[in-house]
Amino acid sequence: MSRNDEIADRLEVFADLLEAKGVEYKPRAYRRAAENVRDYPGDVEGLAAEGEDAVGEIDGVGDAISSKVVEYFETGEIAELGELREELPVDMAALTAVEGVGPKTVGSLYEALGITTLDELEAAAEAGELQEIKGFGAKTEQNILENIDFAREANARTLLGTAHPYGEQAKRYVADIDAVETCALGGSLRRWRPTIGDVDVLVGSEDGEAVVDAFTDWPEVEGVIEAGETKASVRAGGLRVDLRVVVPGEFGAALQYFTGSKDHNVVVRNRAIERDLKVNEYGVFDVSDVADSEDHQRAGERVAGETEEGVYEALDMEWVPPELRENRGEVEAAADGDLPDLLVEGDVRGDLHTHSEWSDGGNTVAEMAAGAADFGHDYIAITDHATGPGMVGGVGVDDADLREQIAEVEAVAGEADIDVFSGVEANIAADGEVSVADDVLADLDVVVASPHAALDGDGTDRLVAAAEHPEVDIIGHPTGRYLNRRPGLDVDVERLATAAAEAGTALEINASPARLDLDGYAVKAAIEAGATVAINTDAHSPGSFPQVTYGVHTARRGWAEAGDVLNARSAAELREFLDD
Repeated sequence: MSRNDEIADRLEVFADLLEAKGVEYKPRAYRRAAENVRDYPGDVEGLAAEGEDAVGEIDGVGDAISSKVVEYFETGEIAELGELREELPVDMAALTAVEGVGPKTVGSLYEALGITTLDELEAAAEAGELQEIKGFGAKTEQNILENIDFAREANARTLLGTAHPYGEQAKRYVADIDAVETCALGGSLRRWRPTIGDVDVLVGSEDGEAVVDAFTDWPEVEGVIEAGETKASVRAGGLRVDLRVVVPGEFGAALQYFTGSKDHNVVVRNRAIERDLKVNEYGVFDVSDVADSEDHQRAGERVAGETEEGVYEALDMEWVPPELRENRGEVEAAADGDLPDLLVEGDVRGDLHTHSEWSDGGNTVAEMAAGAADFGHDYIAITDHATGPGMVGGVGVDDADLREQIAEVEAVAGEADIDVFSGVEANIAADGEVSVADDVLADLDVVVASPHAALDGDGTDRLVAAAEHPEVDIIGHPTGRYLNRRPGLDVDVERLATAAAEAGTALEINASPARLDLDGYAVKAAIEAGATVAINTDAHSPGSFPQVTYGVHTARRGWAEAGDVLNARSAAELREFLDD
């Protein structure tokens, strides 16, 4: 989060609390100031260092608010905001996520019943206490009760694997609306973050009202949260889907802006300022001759904005792929013409971590191989779970059965249209020991070693020991995390990657949407340390092979090129890696 966003968030909280207390007019002023501070192309902290008069140059920021901005940057807090929070100690974000509950309602609920959390609100509604408050009734109480579960879901982030298909469905529906000229997904979904807050759909159209009307009629809509002339938000499929309509000539600028991340956009805006330009959701403007009195969003000569590529070109940059837009050096690389040649889905030629009915998969070895061939892979490794810690229900294959499975895999390979490798997913114990005998490991083509138990604390020593094992080829889902369920191990990725590179062991990007482990940040660190990565689906049936897309985009978030990825190699090149 940029510091502009940081102070803007505080001003928005200020507005909500003032409204909750029944204060007139001021909430609107604070919200307007927050919006203009957030969109200010320069560094508000720098203005604050110059004093209140400098901050007051931002449109909509008067004396009272500018003094609070200066106070925040000088002291790290706003005393009056702290006092308001003490007077009204509510979880404003959670409570206002309930449809029909705004800040003023939150204030009434606190004053009448002392409600501060969603749990307290739910308990009061179930007890019939809300309808006793003036201005409420049985119907309002029931509506609030019915929407609490959704509010909880809305406050939680959704897995990419859930949100992305739904986002694509929304985009396809919107693209078929007659008034729509162009549309795209935006936000964290377009950047392929592992979890998503909501689905953002951006549209270019000359008739915003027609688009909004058609969008709110989408059959998937469970409820309309809000709808205006150019914006709408609906509940659909357990997700919040936000639509924004812009004129086609500003679509590229809006797409760049609403894709984010905020930190990326701050660096881009600062680069524009250095060139006497202003970039915002409306376009790129030459403001070299703009007087202070003309400091509005579209001030200056518009030089770009119709396409996203044009926005970056106007700033003397290459177009930056959305996955890279996290302020991790991508702006500098784009300016220097040094962006990576990112991996694409077609580069991945096989899957090296899959399961069959020998352990907890649902299909035979032959069916998994056939499914991989149908998907378009050149090869597959069958890597059923070994016995060991973390394997529930006795689904692991012991050493004797592994030898039998090798024979079956070899028989299938002789009949298959693709290369089929024998393998195992061994368990990495807390002390780094691998749960399969060395002589059995030596007879397998591919050895994936993964942590499955004792998944807390620092796991670096444990993973390094496994990576250095002479028979281990890949460290599977290195942290052991499950998104939205458990964080997994803490890992010094640079140290692990250095050890893996020296040992000739790859680190996995587990493409299961529940894992995405390693994540993009760790992938970048691993590649910079010289490690090879492997993108695997951990498929337990052929239907999971398409999930490779999530692994590829996670790799792209880590700046991975095809040469960094083990299973972007041919079968012959893969064998060389495995034999080293």
